[in-house]
Amino acid sequence: MEIEKIKGKVAGSGIRIVFPEGEDNRVREAAEIIEAKKYARTLLLEDCEEPLCMAASMVAGGEADAMVAGASHSTAAVFRAALKKIGLKKNCSTASSFFLMESENKDIGENGSLLFADCAIIPSPSEKELALIASMTAENAASIFGWQPRVALLSFSTKGSSSYPSLARITGAVKELENMNPDFVFDGELQFDTAVMPSVAEKKDPGGKIKGKANVLVFPDLNSANIGYKIAERLGGLTATGPILQGFRNPVNDLSRGCSIEDIISVSCFTVLQALHGKVKKGDKDNGTVY
Repeated sequence: MEIEKIKGKVAGSGIRIVFPEGEDNRVREAAEIIEAKKYARTLLLEDCEEPLCMAASMVAGGEADAMVAGASHSTAAVFRAALKKIGLKKNCSTASSFFLMESENKDIGENGSLLFADCAIIPSPSEKELALIASMTAENAASIFGWQPRVALLSFSTKGSSSYPSLARITGAVKELENMNPDFVFDGELQFDTAVMPSVAEKKDPGGKIKGKANVLVFPDLNSANIGYKIAERLGGLTATGPILQGFRNPVNDLSRGCSIEDIISVSCFTVLQALHGKVKKGDKDNGTVY
């Protein structure tokens, strides 16, 4: 599985992660394991008046390389602290997120793995924001996982099989991507089964680019994305890691308040890989690297 590969890549990294929720037993236990396995160096903050902003300031000031929070704070609170203290990457107008979803069915996605975006940040993305979500997630799929991204912009219809005003936002996002001229394969609007099942794609979209082999799925809004990943996790049995935030100057990631110790370790290891990738790619103070 991808997350196990990531753990192998980050061992001995020396990356410093700050955890602003050190009073949480799960966070403390996860930090001990992370240190023992040498995935990262951990910095725990406890009983601070404003722990999220303090942790984000440490990252912005170079006292830490990355931040992981959310065990006892909402995604919105983590996002606000990161936006206020760390800020967005140069030429990046919005942050977003994705989940790494892993299935035992190796025939779907990338050998059983998919990225779902945006499941945590933007409630109702515009055409431009949908295109940016697609572009950022595709870049992470390529740079972090080494995939050849195949991006599907999802809908309840496939290529005009239904006519409804809300579909214009999805087709508009596809046009935005076309104007950006990215170096990855993308298509839309596509129904979920058309995006991930070759047999369905052959019938519903025979001339399409994805052909049922999408590995990055961009949902039309936060409602569908958040509901979709939880259905896949709770009923479909897929393993969900995230939400992984993208678009910030330095890596910062969010946890579910219902997270397990293993969830914290997994998200932390992914955060380390983001930080390592950023150090390799960063040729100056602020280049265009996407986290």
